[in-house]
Amino acid sequence: MTLWGGRFDGQHDADAAALMKRFNDSFGFDRRMYAADIAGSVAYARAICGAGLITEAERDAILSGLAQVRAEFDSGSFVPQPSDEDIHTAVERHLTELIGEPGKKLHTGRSRNDQVALDIRLWLRDAIDAIAGQVGAIQRALIAGAEAHPGVIMPGYTHMQPAQPVLYAHWLMSYFWMLERDKDRLRDCRRRANVLPLGSGALAGNPFAVDRAEIARELGMDAPSANSLDAVSDRDHLAEFLFATALLGVHLSRLGEDIVIFSNPSFGFVRLGEVYTTGSSLMPQKRNPDSMELARGKAGRLIGNLTGLLTVLKGLPMTYNKDLQEDKEPVFDTADTLAVLLPVVAGVVASLSPVPAAMRAALDPAMLATDLADYLVARGVPFREAHHLSGQAVRRAEEKGVPLADLSVEDYRAISECFGDDVLVVFDFDASVARRSSPGSTAPESVKEQIRQARTLLD
Repeated sequence: MTLWGGRFDGQHDADAAALMKRFNDSFGFDRRMYAADIAGSVAYARAICGAGLITEAERDAILSGLAQVRAEFDSGSFVPQPSDEDIHTAVERHLTELIGEPGKKLHTGRSRNDQVALDIRLWLRDAIDAIAGQVGAIQRALIAGAEAHPGVIMPGYTHMQPAQPVLYAHWLMSYFWMLERDKDRLRDCRRRANVLPLGSGALAGNPFAVDRAEIARELGMDAPSANSLDAVSDRDHLAEFLFATALLGVHLSRLGEDIVIFSNPSFGFVRLGEVYTTGSSLMPQKRNPDSMELARGKAGRLIGNLTGLLTVLKGLPMTYNKDLQEDKEPVFDTADTLAVLLPVVAGVVASLSPVPAAMRAALDPAMLATDLADYLVARGVPFREAHHLSGQAVRRAEEKGVPLADLSVEDYRAISECFGDDVLVVFDFDASVARRSSPGSTAPESVKEQIRQARTLLD
């Protein structure tokens, strides 16, 4: 028996009815919310008892029955029935089978509209906590790599062109801060999700004296929702979640791209742990960074889930509409994708082995052209003029076919008398890195401070 069939005569074409049932039912995917659904039902049973709608004996029978239903789901022994349209139907149906008439009273004043709105919020809280924890594991791996290789210098890039020397540790920590922003967004989303919609009924509210504030407290939620119409139709928290995780995926894709590039033998800056690479079925020499290529690819999947949900939500009239059944699968898929992706990325980062010699060999003295301009600034030359003179030196080196550092003092003084006899001291990569010592910069002491701040955040 369905929960809603009283006004229907039941005279339907069997094939059409079976097709519609298959199209309409959601138990196949929303069953994963069973723990949230049962937790909400436990709190609601206590609330309707407090409102005098059921006796304490009936409440206790409901609570005992719900505990048994939960145990069956936990153990995998729950047996669904063809009538189980969704997780709410399944739980209520089996509860009534177990305890009889009291089970039929649990839904008093409640709608599946406010019930599912609650379930997905409860489920989402746990999903966010799990994802944030896995992001934290990547961050710890980044910190560990930065601490293990404090003095390694590598080329930094803009426009994928050699720019200035930076510490390898500084590069690693740049991704720590990206991921920290991702966690902040997830925490913000969790806060907005942690509002109680139960008690909103189908749309107009609950006619009984249920204590919504007490239900919220019992479920660890911050407050009841302010408007019943909004509460049953609000899926902002799911859109926010999918945005935050899509952006997380973009950040992991950027990390993946860097690792793919830097592990290419043409660069040879890092090596991945063997377990995170694959070979070729044809070319024996290949060591492909498939783990990070998949990390790039999964970003597209996460972005697609966000786009799909926003498209579902666009233009929906108030209040609940069946379209909203389409909210869960992209959210579940995103959580499942990250549950596999995040530990792999953490493993890749932990396995990274920098190759300092290759990084050092890739440092071109031309990357110190800005230092050359800074040298002139220190001698009183306005920066715009210093920039121009440094550019002339770069051109002179290109014309002579020598590195910038191999121009003679005479070459420099021929460009400008502002260059002193000590100009060649500029060409020291370690000194260049050390000079950039403002907070957040690449100097060793600045990076140490970043690591200290990062550890404080994680602790």
